[in-house]
Amino acid sequence: MKFLDQVKIYIKAGNGGDGGNGGSIILRAERNLNTLIDYRYQQHHKAKRGDNGSGQNRTGKSGDNLILKVPLGTQIFEEDNKTLIFDFVKIGEEFVAANGGKGGLGNTRFKSSTNRSPRKFTKGAPGEEFTIWLQLKTIADIGIIGLPNAGKSSLLAAITNANPKIANYQFTTLNPNLGVASYDNKEVNIADIPGLIEGAHKGTGLGIKFLKHVERCKSLLHMIDITNEDIKKSYNQVKTELKNYSQKLSKKKELIVLNKIDLIDKKKVKDIVNNFSKNTKSEIITISTLEKKTVSKIKAKLINYAS
Repeated sequence: MKFLDQVKIYIKAGNGGDGGNGGSIILRAERNLNTLIDYRYQQHHKAKRGDNGSGQNRTGKSGDNLILKVPLGTQIFEEDNKTLIFDFVKIGEEFVAANGGKGGLGNTRFKSSTNRSPRKFTKGAPGEEFTIWLQLKTIADIGIIGLPNAGKSSLLAAITNANPKIANYQFTTLNPNLGVASYDNKEVNIADIPGLIEGAHKGTGLGIKFLKHVERCKSLLHMIDITNEDIKKSYNQVKTELKNYSQKLSKKKELIVLNKIDLIDKKKVKDIVNNFSKNTKSEIITISTLEKKTVSKIKAKLINYAS
């Protein structure tokens, strides 16, 4: 599925008829969506107008509301793309983005004892219309961060129901991938954030486009390829990008995962962990995404980082 995290749309609520109210435009957060891509191809959305009154003094039927479905984490901005109107943080939340016009009054409403066939009536009011921006910021319990090719997508595939693209080259992941890990009758929502390279906070590489998706994660899983020549440098590089983008990001609860331990001997793994642990207060674990035993170990750990 293609990913889109920002789009501009035009919305127009229905006009009121000579009786019925116009339909409103309502946005609703849906569980099974993770992209705004549908709105790239359909950017104009109009609700139905209210019907006019009919014979036998019947009031005109109101126009149907138009429901626009969006992913959890979608934010609505005014046309300036800066002024926040609404933020969807719960599944099923609804927001009336444009109100339908009120229906007018037919001539029956103006009857009197002396005038049984009045010509007076009022027309329905126009529905509201706006140009708005939709922005998506991924909401997950845990965000997997790290340099390109650290094994983030492999881990997500191993511990969740997600099916991300996996290959041994940089920037395999071009969009955030979401998955759900289940352990001990509990579920953890996990997002695989594309690799962060030096200068990401300035927009280098995939840059700021994806750093914003880390903002809403409760905790971070910092993944590092243990075969890197200088894992301390790899770790600090990513931490620097987070800090330069937002001090709040750099202070999030963090689990450090040293991956690919199947590629080096156990003694070297132990030495690397001992040396690296001197430079951080965060918890460190070692895994290989190819080994089921270590995958189960990390799933048990993630429960503690999801709350």
